[in-house]
Amino acid sequence: MIIASAVAAVVPISVFLLIIWRIDRFDKEPFYLVLLNHLWGAIGAIIFTFLGSTFISLVLSFLVQNLSLQSHIETIVVAPVVEEITKGIFLLLMINLKSFDNITDGIVYGGAIGLGFGMTENFFYFVTFGTDLPSWVSLVVIRTLFSAVMHCVATATLGAFLAYAKFKNIYSKVGFFILGLATAMFIHAFWNLTVSFQSTALFGFLFMLVNIIAFFVMFFLAINNEKKIIYRELLEEANAGLIPFEHLQIINSKVRNYQGWINENIRNDYVKAVITLAFRKVQLRNSLYNNREVYQREVDYYRGYVFQLLTNNVMY
Repeated sequence: MIIASAVAAVVPISVFLLIIWRIDRFDKEPFYLVLLNHLWGAIGAIIFTFLGSTFISLVLSFLVQNLSLQSHIETIVVAPVVEEITKGIFLLLMINLKSFDNITDGIVYGGAIGLGFGMTENFFYFVTFGTDLPSWVSLVVIRTLFSAVMHCVATATLGAFLAYAKFKNIYSKVGFFILGLATAMFIHAFWNLTVSFQSTALFGFLFMLVNIIAFFVMFFLAINNEKKIIYRELLEEANAGLIPFEHLQIINSKVRNYQGWINENIRNDYVKAVITLAFRKVQLRNSLYNNREVYQREVDYYRGYVFQLLTNNVMY
């Protein structure tokens, strides 16, 4: 049962993680960073959640004598607050990376953390409460399709808020962090509340279906916005003569992964460089204070690198 539970916890969540990473097709994040966030959710956040929840439960045991009420408070209030904080705290470190530069990145990194947390939590649930085959199968289906995805959606939402506020002033950053964290906690708390009672469980499943749909709508809108950013920023570079105009549509389509439109020796480096240049230009425009100098150097570097690639290699 332990081996089966481990497989049931790891395999589908790993598939979900790869799907989210692959969907982000224009400015794909390094997989090792996505995996690092996933491992934080699977290990780091789990450990801190256990410590935090244990301490709060101990305090509650002195304040609330009714065991049923204490259990509901822990499920509906304590778990969402502690878990969303421990999952989200790693995003506060990730937001400082240059590669964390748009809403899509926040969704991917946050989603990876949430999936990691859900994976480990699922394993413990499968082993603990799957007392017979029917109950075990039911747990696997429900927790894989809903509970783990809930963790993904909640933390991805916080990631989106953090990414949106990255280049705003400190007051906006704090405000959007609080709003994003509160939204993540609400999603988590409402799910826990509804599935805690048989009479409201259906509302919980409908609520999560709506959230999952909203998640993918938000994800694809963010990806489409990336496409617009890349075209807009590289159009300026084409007008300035840095890159050929015909490359604008190619870079914003699957054609960029095919051979024949540029020297194959530089294709991957060139695509990565021009896309990075586009986003560094946006970062430069939106950055404040000393960060402007950093991003200006980045923009200058990538312009020079792209020029060197195109100058030293034969174009098709």
